[in-house]
Amino acid sequence: MSLSVGQAARLAGVTVRTLHHYDEIGLLSPSERTAAGYRRYGDADLVRLQQILLYRELGFPLEEIAVILDAPHTDELTHLRRQHELLTRKAERLHEVIAAVERAMQARTLGLNLTPQERLEVFGGFRPSDHEAEAERRWGGGERYEQSRRRVASYTRADWLEIKAEAQALGRDLAAACRAGLPADGPDAMDLAERHRGHISRWFYDCGYEVHRALGDMYVEDPRFTAVYEDLAPGLAGYLRRAIHANARSRSRPT
Repeated sequence: MSLSVGQAARLAGVTVRTLHHYDEIGLLSPSERTAAGYRRYGDADLVRLQQILLYRELGFPLEEIAVILDAPHTDELTHLRRQHELLTRKAERLHEVIAAVERAMQARTLGLNLTPQERLEVFGGFRPSDHEAEAERRWGGGERYEQSRRRVASYTRADWLEIKAEAQALGRDLAAACRAGLPADGPDAMDLAERHRGHISRWFYDCGYEVHRALGDMYVEDPRFTAVYEDLAPGLAGYLRRAIHANARSRSRPT
């Protein structure tokens, strides 16, 4: 069964004029014509059309596509393998571009006083807005949210690199304590929890013990945050939560 030019165009998501153009330049000439001269596209024509559109998606000019498709001893599977490899590379590059745009959006939203190169250097992995933005959404911490925005707007590249180094060191120490099996309610783990609270209070917003407890709960309940800690050590999100709660109980206890 063959398709008319209109049917083939609708199926492929292109215009009839596009198919006429492909025919005129010899890129895709339908294998059949009606007695009245109307184009009819068979299965082989549709396969070739699919290949053309895939190569067009990859950015190849029509002249080059014609050379590729008409090369001898090149079957459909060979084209599909080549296109799969090229599309995979393109997808990887797009993911990189998307990540770069997200970092730029984050920096712009926070009003960071950094050059594009500095933003890329600083925000390659560490995302300072995670804590304060989530606190604002979940607990309506408007005062803390505004406090954090004011602080980060003034930070320089050196400030951000110090924040990043401090956060990474804290993460390594937490992971080491968890792997060593130190009790989450013991003095070492609670001291680490206090360092964690102090890091937030120093750089972003005043993090009291109730807010810190809520953050600890979030690290376990929200898979986005759980993944950050689980990448450092299996079970670390729950370990940090228990240490945060134990530290809050201990330091809030009347003397």
